[in-house]
Amino acid sequence: MIRKLSAAALLLIGCSPAFSADVTQFFNQNCANCHGRNLEGGQAPSLLTENWKHGNDDASIAHSIREGYVTNGMPSFKAALSEAEIRAMVVLIREKRAYAQREQANFARPSTDQRVASKEHAFQVKTVAERLRTPWSIAFLPDKRMLVTELPGGLRIIDNGEVQPAVEGTPRVRASGQGGLLAVGVHPQYSSNGWIYLSYADGLSNGSALTVVVRGRIKENRWTDQETIFRADEKFYKRGGVHFGSRFVFTDTGHLFFSIGERGDKENAQDLSRPNGKVHRVFDDGRVPQDNPFVNQPGAYPTIWSYGNRNPQGLAAHPVTGDLWETEHGPRGGDELNVIRPGVNYGWPLITYGMDYNGTPITALTAKEGLEQPIIHWTPSIAVCGIGFYTGDKFPRWKNNLFVTSLAAQELRRVVIDGRKVTSQEILFKDIGRIRDVVTGPDGALYLAMNGPDRIIRLEPAE
Repeated sequence: MIRKLSAAALLLIGCSPAFSADVTQFFNQNCANCHGRNLEGGQAPSLLTENWKHGNDDASIAHSIREGYVTNGMPSFKAALSEAEIRAMVVLIREKRAYAQREQANFARPSTDQRVASKEHAFQVKTVAERLRTPWSIAFLPDKRMLVTELPGGLRIIDNGEVQPAVEGTPRVRASGQGGLLAVGVHPQYSSNGWIYLSYADGLSNGSALTVVVRGRIKENRWTDQETIFRADEKFYKRGGVHFGSRFVFTDTGHLFFSIGERGDKENAQDLSRPNGKVHRVFDDGRVPQDNPFVNQPGAYPTIWSYGNRNPQGLAAHPVTGDLWETEHGPRGGDELNVIRPGVNYGWPLITYGMDYNGTPITALTAKEGLEQPIIHWTPSIAVCGIGFYTGDKFPRWKNNLFVTSLAAQELRRVVIDGRKVTSQEILFKDIGRIRDVVTGPDGALYLAMNGPDRIIRLEPAE
């Protein structure tokens, strides 16, 4: 970025003030010649270092793009890019920096029985079960047997490493795209009532679908006694195979929290008359609590606890404070970690730290009065998925740390929390598969649902 380009010149190279193509195209035409296509530098300094003359935080980068530093050879692009497009350029630069840094970093990529020395504990990976089909969610029964959902529709019991035949009679699911059999949960009083909870993509004959929550019991490997906990009116069902959510959190007050994605329709997340793009709270039998935040608001869906949530696929209660923590997929960038509070609007799509998948902007706004900020966000996106607090004893210095899984980045993160602040993060390993879920097992080990190859693995202390 050496010479200043006039608006007329920008028009000649295809960059008008109403530019709406992938911002990568704009970067390659106007920035790469000086900074390099991968930010490695050229006529201008590399953007991969930490020492930037004018600052490398989001606001400083946006200012440099918008206003330029003409005396240093950096032109202003405010005639060619809208504020939303400038925000998308910031995301693109963040992506390029992160990808370059990941190429240079040495992350653990452990195979079975290989010792990994992390910051607090050494651990090793053990394969617990194979022969699964896209394992999605894990829950443990009181007798230490494991329940695993498979996205195509199977519910499996894993007993001491042996994968049992799929439970017969489970709900028929719409297994398309991100839809299928999703979360599994075990009632806190399972020993006395036997209830197991499932969420799944329920499909209609017209091709539309939405997340449904049911409970039932397993008797002689058959699903029985099914009751519907949540099923919305079919007018809320949407076509397409994305953004179903969904996870469960049970409370000691008899409540059940669950999440539903906005099903790819952004505006639904802001519409209180729709269940899409929300975190919900019901009693564990499906009744609506009368102290839910919108239960008395005319036209509002009564089970809504929070809204403005894009696609929440992580939900966990802090074992000490009881705070409800949530992770949700952003678009391209802007994956979020939130503390979910009643009646709060988490902003999607009015604010976001990401841009659309095709490289075009969604909004210039990352913050707005009345809309909740994430505790942290991951830009570029790691495709965040299930989360779980460590509550075992095998890794004492991990106690109450939050473990965060990811799909695209294929990494397991340990997140240290103080109150409602994140004080540090550690990537424990990468690139051994897409990670769907993480739970603390009754033996104090960490169990993970993996895709590619499909399996359940366990993290246990290494001698």
